[in-house]
Amino acid sequence: EREKQEQIEVQKEKQRELILQLKTQLDDLETFAYQEGSYDSLPQSVVMERQRMIINELIKKLDMDLSEDFATLSPEELRQRVDAAIAQIVNPARVKEQLVEQLKTQIRDLEMFINFIQDEVGSSGKAEDGHCDCRGSYKPSTRPSGNRVNPEDARRMQETGLQLMRRVLAVLQIFAVSQFGCATGQIPRTLWKKDQDNQDFSPLIEKLELSVERVRQLALKHQQAEHVICSSSELQDVPLGGRDELTLAVRRELAVALRDLLAHGLYASSPGMSLVLAPIACLIPAFTPSPRTMHPWELFVKYYNAKNGQAFVESPARKLSQSFALPVTGAVVATPKQSLLTAIHTVLTEHGPFKRSADSELKALVCMALNEQRLVSWLNLICKSGALVQSHYQPWSYMANTGFESALTLLSRLSNLKFNLPVDLAVRQLKNIKDAF
Repeated sequence: EREKQEQIEVQKEKQRELILQLKTQLDDLETFAYQEGSYDSLPQSVVMERQRMIINELIKKLDMDLSEDFATLSPEELRQRVDAAIAQIVNPARVKEQLVEQLKTQIRDLEMFINFIQDEVGSSGKAEDGHCDCRGSYKPSTRPSGNRVNPEDARRMQETGLQLMRRVLAVLQIFAVSQFGCATGQIPRTLWKKDQDNQDFSPLIEKLELSVERVRQLALKHQQAEHVICSSSELQDVPLGGRDELTLAVRRELAVALRDLLAHGLYASSPGMSLVLAPIACLIPAFTPSPRTMHPWELFVKYYNAKNGQAFVESPARKLSQSFALPVTGAVVATPKQSLLTAIHTVLTEHGPFKRSADSELKALVCMALNEQRLVSWLNLICKSGALVQSHYQPWSYMANTGFESALTLLSRLSNLKFNLPVDLAVRQLKNIKDAF
């Protein structure tokens, strides 16, 4: 009997090893077929791993207690566990939504009452026929004065209405603070909370520093090569590969690193909230989506619009100066603000008709800034624009915390270098095609 039992155990062990070996071979075969392109769907092992990761994340987010073995729970019991975990998250949100609707209804009723009080006060100083003379003396009315509101009564009604309004607003404020834990007119900071990884901007600074150093080295190498070419007539056919490499480094590394740092905590602001909803201002964002992220190029466009850039660039004097290549104000050098508005207008004019992306337009502006040695001064104008920073940067962003100072210090290493980068690289071929037709 013992020998028979041992043989059964040995047989079971062989079966387990065989099953494991077959699974491994099947996974290897699926992976090989998928890599060769003869198998369209992902290998089963990869699909199961991803599904396992999703299930684990859902269990963690829903705070479910699944310490028991899945094998001991029936599908119905698992479904009930999931429904209960979801209800713990959804039900409080539904209750808060109902409370917000009730508060909105009360505020609408209060607005109607205030309008009624104002109408009564406005009509109390006039005669019943609605006519009064210019000196303020009222014409006698043929109607009896019993329906006319006494000014003293109107004043008392106004005071009563104001007192009632103050009490209702105080009650709404106390209710909002007690239920939702925020003060009047304040947006809870949890709305802007991000993961700690997103708030850490040190990797972005390191990326910018590496790109600045690479561009600096290539620019120095390129300047030395130009000096050699100009001083030796025998090297006129030297290929300009350094310039191509420099252009790629600026557009693919420096501009991208600068874009990522400018985009840290950048968002598109939403329209302002009515003052009537101020007592429950903290309730409204809880049911609105997260603020939409904004591309840094849109920040330059907003600066251009805020400073009336189009009117400045398209002024008759500046149009004539562009036509005849003459300075507008004699030998006076354009200010950083004027040069930035002109540069943004140039990029919009060249890239707009061809529907180029915001990335392409930002890269063109960076190339133009390097060519004019104004990259730091142009960025400094954006950083010092308090309205833009306060409206579009979250409190934890790099721009709001540091004022972009360390990045400007890094970029100043390129201020003394001369660049001759192509600005219209993203639209050059399209312009050539358009000219051809």
